[in-house]
Parts: sequence; structure tokens; C-alpha cells
Amino acid sequence: MHCYRLLCLALIILPIAARGQQKSPYYLIAHRGGVVDSARAENSLASLEAAYRQGYKMVELDMRLTRDGKLIIHHDNNFEKYFGDKRKVSEMTWQEITVLRGNHRVLKLEEALQYCSGKMQVMIDNKIPGNDTVVWNRLIRLLDRYHLLDSALMIGTGASTEFFTGKIRLSCSRKQLEANRKRADYIPDHYYLFGNDLTKEDIQWATQHGILPVGVVNNWIFTRNSTSKNDIEKQISDMKKSGLLYFQIDSEYLPYFLQ
Repeated sequence: MHCYRLLCLALIILPIAARGQQKSPYYLIAHRGGVVDSARAENSLASLEAAYRQGYKMVELDMRLTRDGKLIIHHDNNFEKYFGDKRKVSEMTWQEITVLRGNHRVLKLEEALQYCSGKMQVMIDNKIPGNDTVVWNRLIRLLDRYHLLDSALMIGTGASTEFFTGKIRLSCSRKQLEANRKRADYIPDHYYLFGNDLTKEDIQWATQHGILPVGVVNNWIFTRNSTSKNDIEKQISDMKKSGLLYFQIDSEYLPYFLQ
């Protein structure tokens, strides 16, 4: 039964539309809104389009809330990186954001979901603090409207965990999953195992209990840990050898996952 659940999830997450040049046996999730490089900014329309063209099966969208209640996709809590503006997202209205000048424009979440619908599934990185259930219900409706809800994954839930449990698959460490399994309302499909240091034993444990394991191959983790190139290659190789199939990656690591 557990293997059947994971097979069903794999079928849900497979892209709906045929496309892309990527020939990979792995289910790859494009970190920070798609293919990000010197020509394409994080969470931009160009990065989404490139992720689709290159065959990613899912894209991570960084969700934030403007001062006037608009849901947008933007990684940092301010606009300094791409626009030279240190004001926080939460301090600015959507109108103020639309006049920022840079090499790309900020997208509303709905615009990104509309683009992804029928092309790629989505992982929502919830960067909005607190537990505003009005906002969360808007998100659920948007995901449902664009036929992305059933396959959606979420990270960074914080105070909103209880609201989203059972509505979107939530990221957990193994320790969190072991605690969740004691809940009276526990269902494996409500969660997924997520991390950059998943061991073969972790992956086998998750699979045995019908929980989807997703590995992380992200630059910020390697930079934070001062990981050498050789160690990065070994870490990726070890995760692949362990049987892990799902990876959230920065696009520069795509060559490690191609056939």
C-alpha cells in the first residue's frame, strides 16, 4: 500500500505537458523560482520559462505578502538584491513594487501559478510569518483554480502548520515525522521528508512508511557549510546511490542529474 501511494504521487508530480530537453531519471524541482543565472533572476518569468523548457517537473516559488495584501513571489524580505531598494516587501504596496526598475519585474503569485498550470507542479516556500488563515485560504483557492493543489508541496510553514496539515504536503525532518506519526490524525500523504543530509537509512525508512523523500542540493547550504567541490560531488553521488529520486536543486547542478 505504501509503495502504491508513492507511485500515485509520482504520477501526480509528473509534468502534464510534454516538453523540455532534460533527460533525467530524477524528479527535479527548480529552486528559487526556476533556472537562475546571470541572465535570469530568481522567481522571474524568464526563470520559470527556462525551467519549463529544460524539463523540470516542479518549481519552488518563494511566497511573500505586500503591505496591501497581495501575494507575490520574491525570495528576500527586501528588494535590494535586484532593484537596489532596501524597503521590505511587507512595507510596500503592490503599486510601489510595480514601479521598481531592474532587469525583471516582480510577479504576483497568481501569475506564476497561471504560467505553471499544465506545465510544472509547484513547491511553495511560505515566507509569510504568523497564521493568517484568510491569506492561507486564498492560497488554497489559487492552487485549486490552476489545478496545482493535489500535487503541491510546501516548506517554511512555521505557525501555519496546523492550518495546512491535510491541505498541502508539508516538509518535515525525520524527527518531526516520527513525532507526527503519533498524532491521531496522522496520514503519510500529509507530509514529505526534506533535507540536504538524508541518509540511505532515512530514505528507506520514509519509503517503508509511505512518505515521499526529497533531497536538497542548494548553493546556500554548500556556502554556509564551506563545502568543497569534491565534497559536493560526493554528497550528490551518495544521495543518488541511496535510491533518492526527488531533488530540489539549483540549476547549476543539473548536469549531475542528467543521463
